[in-house]
Amino acid sequence: MLPTPGGDDPARPAGLRIAPLDLAARVDEALRVQAVAFGLSEEEIGIRRYIVQRHMTCPGARALGAHTDDGALAGFVYGMPNDRAHWWSTIVEPYLRAGGVDDWLDDSFVITELHVHPGFQGRGVGRALITRITDSAAEPRSILSAIDTDSPARGLYAALGYTDLARKVHFPSAGLPYAVMGAPLPLRRP
Repeated sequence: MLPTPGGDDPARPAGLRIAPLDLAARVDEALRVQAVAFGLSEEEIGIRRYIVQRHMTCPGARALGAHTDDGALAGFVYGMPNDRAHWWSTIVEPYLRAGGVDDWLDDSFVITELHVHPGFQGRGVGRALITRITDSAAEPRSILSAIDTDSPARGLYAALGYTDLARKVHFPSAGLPYAVMGAPLPLRRP
């Protein structure tokens, strides 16, 4: 069970410790956070379990977690150097090419997932996770996709320097359209 968040230390947003995460070993705990934050069904969790485990075998894939004092996971992020052969890239490439920005698929670190338990949202946890993981990237820029609507997540990405590269991107498995966003690294700080 996650405790009530608290604390004002920017190095420990919401009183949490940001640290490397063995996502393959803690995939079920991470997917529980994602299910609450993103509203996943049990079937979607099962599909994502396989995807996460496959992603973590990709070269350069890494994950960070936001851990409570008792070790519970309050949020996580993972990503990897982008590869045009990956499924995500094959879906977004035509949208980016249409806008003349498909070069963003090269030499970019892709944020694959970023989720924070609702009890810890709005307290700098997502910002700490994404800036920490991209600070360690060798690539000069980062890309990601987010549901194409005004949301706190899109607001955070914009504040960090991400701009829209493509909108109304349709993934076969998603009912809602997505936006693909990109930012130079390091990400903008407040």
